[in-house]
Amino acid sequence: MQFKKPQLNGRTRRLDAALTIADLRRIAKRRTPRAAFDYTDGAAEAELSLRRARQAFFDVEFHPSVLADVAHVDTSTTVFGGPSALPFGIAPTGFTRLMQTEGETAGAGAAGAAGIPFTLSTLGTTSIEDVKAANPAGRNWFQLYVMRQREISYGLVERAAQAGFDTLFFTVDTPVAGARLRDKRNGFSIPPQLSLRTVANAIPRPWWWYDFLTTPKLEFASLSSTGGTVGELLDAAMDPTISFEDLKIIREMWPGKLAVKGVQTVEDAKKLTDYGVDGILLSNHGGRQLDRAPIPFHLLPDVVREVGKDVEVSVDTGIMNGADIVACVALGAKFTLVGRAYLYGLMAGGRAGVDKMIEILSTEIVRTMKLLGAHSLDELTPKHVTQLVRLEPRPR
Repeated sequence: MQFKKPQLNGRTRRLDAALTIADLRRIAKRRTPRAAFDYTDGAAEAELSLRRARQAFFDVEFHPSVLADVAHVDTSTTVFGGPSALPFGIAPTGFTRLMQTEGETAGAGAAGAAGIPFTLSTLGTTSIEDVKAANPAGRNWFQLYVMRQREISYGLVERAAQAGFDTLFFTVDTPVAGARLRDKRNGFSIPPQLSLRTVANAIPRPWWWYDFLTTPKLEFASLSSTGGTVGELLDAAMDPTISFEDLKIIREMWPGKLAVKGVQTVEDAKKLTDYGVDGILLSNHGGRQLDRAPIPFHLLPDVVREVGKDVEVSVDTGIMNGADIVACVALGAKFTLVGRAYLYGLMAGGRAGVDKMIEILSTEIVRTMKLLGAHSLDELTPKHVTQLVRLEPRPR
């Protein structure tokens, strides 16, 4: 018997104890004021889309192959013309520095160190140029909202290209903002609006307030308008008249790889292949737009079968475990993106928390592949996965 050496650094001690993304979520909830945590954790209306997406991953049955030498497995892949050490990257998130003030700098730095891509949101709180500085040798991607003032969107496209970002995500599921009821109830806005309730909730979290009040002002790095709730900001910036013509214009402007984010039907996936896109991201915006939207993971096999030879198909929404990522790859996904898992890590421990998030998912991916008897991502096939069904459409 021997005594465990005590860890005196509180952050290190907390992160060492985190074994899963759920553990990081619990730490994040303890350390972050309710309004900021709920912005990450919540979804639209009754939050059915998010719950169903997560349930879909619980309803996976794996079929392992035995007696395979899996002493070493290869988790690397090539996506959108470049390498990634793991089959996932960091998804675009808005308001990121409100979760923890290192924000996108922590995410980009951690992604670069791990050899995976980082995606900056149009609603990010770190500029395109500063993200490039934080991840100078790694892969940076940009997520684009097409706004009412098209010149703003065009300017962002040009800046991202000049900064060496190699892939653009043209986002199509936000003609208007979803009803994010947690944010409305919490009075979540940029800049933050204080009330007696929010102050009372923040009192047990002085470290968050000290960090927030002693670091640079929180504002959107790409937008000049920063006042209002999330819904008001989105409705002011987004344009419900967005069309395939806008996609054609951006395709002509953008010199790198172009993927469409927010595809939710097989029909739209097939139509988009005619517009010269390089990839399709199956996503319902993390359940934050249309509630009761299709489950991206359930759509994956049908979309891959229809368009997988023409474009690279990726998927997000509901991914909280490396086994979820393995299941996606086995069913034909070229890549996956994680958003909430990244922000839980960020809130739990800043840059170190994002590093921990990547470590957790990487460990789970490797372990799952070994238990399935797969030496590389290419060896993962639909034979390894069954999607168990809970919700079946009623006959019309």
